[in-house]
Amino acid sequence: GGQEQMRHCTDHIELFRQESYFAYLFGVQEPGFYGAIDVASGESILFAPRLSSDYAVWLGEIKPLSYFKEKYIVPSVYYNDEIERVLQRQYQGQGKPLLYLLHGRNSDSNNFSKPADFEGIDGFTIDLNALHSILTECRVLKSQLELSLIQFANDISSEAHVQVMRNTRVGMKEYQLESMFLHHTYMYGGCRHCSYTCICATGYNSSVLHYGHAAAPNDRTLESGDMALLDMGAEYHFYGSDITCSFPVNGKFTENQSLVYNAVLSAHDAVISNMRPGVSWVHMHKLAEKVILESLKIGDLLIGDIDAMVRERVGAVFMPHGLGHLLGIDTHDPGGYPKQGAERVDEPGLKALRTTRDLVEGMVVITVEPGCYFIEALLVPAMENAATRGYFNREKISTFRGFGGVRIESDV
Repeated sequence: GGQEQMRHCTDHIELFRQESYFAYLFGVQEPGFYGAIDVASGESILFAPRLSSDYAVWLGEIKPLSYFKEKYIVPSVYYNDEIERVLQRQYQGQGKPLLYLLHGRNSDSNNFSKPADFEGIDGFTIDLNALHSILTECRVLKSQLELSLIQFANDISSEAHVQVMRNTRVGMKEYQLESMFLHHTYMYGGCRHCSYTCICATGYNSSVLHYGHAAAPNDRTLESGDMALLDMGAEYHFYGSDITCSFPVNGKFTENQSLVYNAVLSAHDAVISNMRPGVSWVHMHKLAEKVILESLKIGDLLIGDIDAMVRERVGAVFMPHGLGHLLGIDTHDPGGYPKQGAERVDEPGLKALRTTRDLVEGMVVITVEPGCYFIEALLVPAMENAATRGYFNREKISTFRGFGGVRIESDV
């Protein structure tokens, strides 16, 4: 399980959130735990940290092992310093017991999970290869209990988005919209954590795909005529939501805003109408691109054959990110690229897909989040490229400079 983290070299402890695979298997909220599952019997064993007497002074009652046994519904609980003895006793075979440790690469971050280490581990045979891919595939398909948690996270997040929209006013700061969202999900949903850093982008900021980070901290003043793009989702008992709403901050769409919003909405609805088991997620991405390109052509921003634009990857100029991703305990839940059955596509837009799998029943949740953005860093090269420049109506596109972007995101 996860360990508490200090803020750099200080004694300030960051609010703890459990490591996701450990949360999936054991549901433990507290730091410092270990867990094991006997493959032969299916029996789960928890190992709790042995806390010092100072803990009771500063952090509260030291719970007995029986408390964790009842809370997490496991057959047995021991202390961390008993791991070797307990696992050796649990093993009834000849030779060293075999431990499958969690170690593998996350295909979204390229970071590796940290395998467990404890005193006496040298007395075991270690396998670092098998467990990660198996557990990852387990997490792809959600149980009904998991669905109920994801549904709650989505319900309270949807309520919060509506409250934000109702109370947005010209002259506010972007962080005030974030604050309203966080207040509602915590006050009325008990959601202490968010699934990810809130994106509260207005005006040109709405073309910054991951706006809201420390260098762009949701601090712009809302102006009349701005589009707002709010990408925010609450987390409840480890399970998350991921929702994006876009709307004009003054409550009235301009002609340009209506054109772009409806282009994205049409793409969003087309994908949801066509999603079903067996459908390729790559095909859904291309469908969203095509619908957006068709709308932009009707709006006179683009010229020429739509199928040719799709082949030349013009859609990636306006939607450089992937259509969506698996969602669960993590915003970008693992399993998008298993060892077999899903290959990355090295083309603009498509290479940003977080999965290229065919959809499978129970593969919940997957986000549907088409977007249309006017990003200078992409538009300028595309309009200068000999292969693509003929598709752009420069005069019309110039009226969208500084527009930002629109994204609409649902969890399905």
